[in-house]
Amino acid sequence: MGSSSSRLNILETASKLFQVQGYHATGLNQIIKESGSPKGSIYYHFPEGKEQIALEAVEYTGKIVRKQLNKTLTASADPIEALQSVVQHLVDHLGHPEDVEGVPIGLIALETCSMSEKLRKACSDAFTSWQRLFADKLIENGFKQDRARELGILLQCTLEGALTVSVTQDNSEPLRILKEQIPLIIKP
Repeated sequence: MGSSSSRLNILETASKLFQVQGYHATGLNQIIKESGSPKGSIYYHFPEGKEQIALEAVEYTGKIVRKQLNKTLTASADPIEALQSVVQHLVDHLGHPEDVEGVPIGLIALETCSMSEKLRKACSDAFTSWQRLFADKLIENGFKQDRARELGILLQCTLEGALTVSVTQDNSEPLRILKEQIPLIIKP
Protein backbone atom coordinates (compact mmCIF):
# COMPACT_ATOMS: atom_id res chain seq x y z
CA MET A 1 0.00 0.00 0.00
CA GLY A 2 1.50 3.34 -1.07
CA SER A 3 1.95 6.37 1.12
CA SER A 4 -1.07 8.26 -0.23
CA SER A 5 -3.32 5.18 -0.06
CA SER A 6 -2.16 4.52 3.53
CA ARG A 7 -3.01 8.12 4.42
CA LEU A 8 -6.43 7.86 2.76
CA ASN A 9 -7.13 4.57 4.54
CA ILE A 10 -6.39 6.19 7.91
CA LEU A 11 -8.56 9.18 7.01
CA GLU A 12 -11.50 7.04 5.87
CA THR A 13 -11.28 4.87 8.98
CA ALA A 14 -11.09 7.88 11.29
CA SER A 15 -14.02 9.56 9.51
CA LYS A 16 -16.23 6.50 10.05
CA LEU A 17 -15.18 6.15 13.69
CA PHE A 18 -15.84 9.83 14.41
CA GLN A 19 -19.25 9.41 12.79
CA VAL A 20 -20.23 6.36 14.80
CA GLN A 21 -18.54 7.15 18.13
CA GLY A 22 -17.74 10.84 18.13
CA TYR A 23 -14.45 12.66 18.58
CA HIS A 24 -13.82 12.01 22.26
CA ALA A 25 -14.64 8.29 22.13
CA THR A 26 -12.33 7.66 19.18
CA GLY A 27 -8.71 7.07 20.06
CA LEU A 28 -5.59 6.91 17.93
CA ASN A 29 -4.99 3.28 18.88
CA GLN A 30 -8.44 2.34 17.60
CA ILE A 31 -7.84 4.22 14.34
CA ILE A 32 -4.52 2.37 13.94
CA LYS A 33 -6.10 -1.00 14.69
CA GLU A 34 -9.17 -0.60 12.49
CA SER A 35 -7.25 0.92 9.57
CA GLY A 36 -4.67 -1.86 9.73
CA SER A 37 -1.93 0.76 9.52
CA PRO A 38 1.35 0.64 11.37
CA LYS A 39 1.48 3.00 14.36
CA GLY A 40 4.20 5.07 12.72
CA SER A 41 1.92 5.83 9.74
CA ILE A 42 -0.43 7.92 11.83
CA TYR A 43 2.37 10.06 13.16
CA TYR A 44 4.02 10.25 9.74
CA HIS A 45 0.84 11.35 7.92
CA PHE A 46 -0.70 13.30 10.79
CA PRO A 47 2.16 14.69 12.89
CA GLU A 48 -0.19 16.99 14.81
CA GLY A 49 -2.18 13.99 16.07
CA LYS A 50 -5.87 13.46 16.61
CA GLU A 51 -6.95 17.05 16.03
CA GLN A 52 -5.26 17.07 12.61
CA ILE A 53 -6.93 13.76 11.71
CA ALA A 54 -10.32 15.14 12.81
CA LEU A 55 -9.77 18.37 10.88
CA GLU A 56 -8.90 16.49 7.71
CA ALA A 57 -11.77 14.04 8.30
CA VAL A 58 -14.20 16.97 8.43
CA GLU A 59 -12.77 18.39 5.21
CA TYR A 60 -12.80 14.95 3.56
CA THR A 61 -16.39 14.26 4.60
CA GLY A 62 -17.42 17.77 3.60
CA LYS A 63 -16.15 17.14 0.07
CA ILE A 64 -17.88 13.76 -0.17
CA VAL A 65 -21.19 15.22 1.00
CA ARG A 66 -20.80 18.20 -1.34
CA LYS A 67 -20.18 15.86 -4.27
CA GLN A 68 -23.21 13.69 -3.40
CA LEU A 69 -25.44 16.73 -2.85
CA ASN A 70 -24.36 18.25 -6.15
CA LYS A 71 -25.01 14.96 -7.99
CA THR A 72 -28.46 14.59 -6.43
CA LEU A 73 -29.44 18.24 -6.84
CA THR A 74 -28.47 18.34 -10.52
CA ALA A 75 -30.33 15.11 -11.37
CA SER A 76 -33.64 16.99 -11.46
CA ALA A 77 -34.37 20.43 -12.85
CA ASP A 78 -37.23 20.90 -10.38
CA PRO A 79 -35.88 22.17 -7.04
CA ILE A 80 -38.57 20.47 -4.97
CA GLU A 81 -37.93 17.08 -6.60
CA ALA A 82 -34.18 17.60 -6.27
CA LEU A 83 -34.42 18.44 -2.56
CA GLN A 84 -36.76 15.54 -1.93
CA SER A 85 -34.21 13.28 -3.65
CA VAL A 86 -31.54 14.51 -1.22
CA VAL A 87 -33.74 13.52 1.70
CA GLN A 88 -34.65 10.19 0.08
CA HIS A 89 -30.95 9.41 -0.35
CA LEU A 90 -30.53 9.79 3.41
CA VAL A 91 -33.61 7.65 4.12
CA ASP A 92 -32.17 4.94 1.85
CA HIS A 93 -28.88 4.96 3.77
CA LEU A 94 -30.31 5.27 7.27
CA GLY A 95 -29.99 1.56 8.03
CA HIS A 96 -26.28 1.77 7.24
CA PRO A 97 -24.76 4.25 9.76
CA GLU A 98 -21.35 4.02 8.14
CA ASP A 99 -22.87 5.48 4.95
CA VAL A 100 -24.92 8.34 6.41
CA GLU A 101 -23.22 11.45 5.17
CA GLY A 102 -23.18 14.60 7.27
CA VAL A 103 -23.53 13.05 10.70
CA PRO A 104 -19.79 13.07 11.46
CA ILE A 105 -19.54 16.78 10.91
CA GLY A 106 -22.51 17.51 13.13
CA LEU A 107 -21.20 15.30 15.90
CA ILE A 108 -17.66 16.68 15.69
CA ALA A 109 -19.04 20.22 15.55
CA LEU A 110 -21.00 19.76 18.75
CA GLU A 111 -18.19 17.99 20.59
CA THR A 112 -15.32 20.26 19.64
CA CYS A 113 -16.63 23.76 18.87
CA SER A 114 -15.54 25.13 22.23
CA MET A 115 -12.17 23.35 22.34
CA SER A 116 -10.79 23.86 18.83
CA GLU A 117 -11.22 26.93 16.67
CA LYS A 118 -9.75 25.03 13.69
CA LEU A 119 -12.35 22.27 13.95
CA ARG A 120 -15.17 24.75 14.56
CA LYS A 121 -14.16 26.67 11.42
CA ALA A 122 -13.83 23.51 9.31
CA CYS A 123 -17.32 22.38 10.38
CA SER A 124 -18.73 25.83 9.70
CA ASP A 125 -17.14 25.86 6.24
CA ALA A 126 -18.65 22.46 5.41
CA PHE A 127 -22.12 23.51 6.57
CA THR A 128 -21.87 26.78 4.62
CA SER A 129 -20.82 25.00 1.43
CA TRP A 130 -23.86 22.69 1.67
CA GLN A 131 -26.15 25.67 2.30
CA ARG A 132 -24.68 27.32 -0.79
CA LEU A 133 -25.51 24.28 -2.95
CA PHE A 134 -29.14 24.42 -1.82
CA ALA A 135 -29.28 28.17 -2.43
CA ASP A 136 -27.70 27.84 -5.88
CA LYS A 137 -30.34 25.28 -6.89
CA LEU A 138 -33.06 27.70 -5.84
CA ILE A 139 -31.43 30.67 -7.59
CA GLU A 140 -31.28 28.61 -10.80
CA ASN A 141 -35.04 28.27 -10.48
CA GLY A 142 -35.86 31.93 -10.09
CA PHE A 143 -35.56 32.52 -6.36
CA LYS A 144 -34.10 35.84 -5.29
CA GLN A 145 -30.61 35.56 -3.87
CA ASP A 146 -31.47 36.62 -0.30
CA ARG A 147 -34.47 34.28 -0.10
CA ALA A 148 -32.46 31.40 -1.61
CA ARG A 149 -29.67 31.96 0.94
CA GLU A 150 -32.17 31.92 3.83
CA LEU A 151 -33.82 28.77 2.50
CA GLY A 152 -30.40 27.15 2.01
CA ILE A 153 -29.64 27.73 5.68
CA LEU A 154 -33.09 26.50 6.73
CA LEU A 155 -32.81 23.38 4.58
CA GLN A 156 -29.35 22.46 5.82
CA CYS A 157 -30.33 22.98 9.46
CA THR A 158 -33.63 21.13 9.09
CA LEU A 159 -31.98 18.28 7.21
CA GLU A 160 -29.21 18.00 9.82
CA GLY A 161 -31.79 17.95 12.62
CA ALA A 162 -34.05 15.42 10.91
CA LEU A 163 -31.06 13.20 10.21
CA THR A 164 -29.84 13.41 13.81
CA VAL A 165 -33.28 12.56 15.20
CA SER A 166 -33.75 9.74 12.67
CA VAL A 167 -30.39 8.21 13.57
CA THR A 168 -31.05 8.63 17.29
CA GLN A 169 -34.51 7.07 17.07
CA ASP A 170 -33.41 4.46 14.51
CA ASN A 171 -36.44 5.53 12.52
CA SER A 172 -36.69 7.39 9.21
CA GLU A 173 -39.95 9.14 10.08
CA PRO A 174 -38.37 12.59 10.73
CA LEU A 175 -36.66 12.45 7.33
CA ARG A 176 -39.83 11.22 5.61
CA ILE A 177 -41.83 14.07 7.19
CA LEU A 178 -39.22 16.58 6.03
CA LYS A 179 -39.42 15.16 2.50
CA GLU A 180 -43.22 15.58 2.51
CA GLN A 181 -42.97 19.16 3.84
CA ILE A 182 -40.41 20.44 1.33
CA PRO A 183 -43.09 21.79 -1.06
CA LEU A 184 -44.46 23.87 1.82
CA ILE A 185 -41.00 25.14 2.81
CA ILE A 186 -39.80 26.04 -0.68
CA LYS A 187 -41.80 29.10 -1.60
CA PRO A 188 -40.32 32.17 -3.33
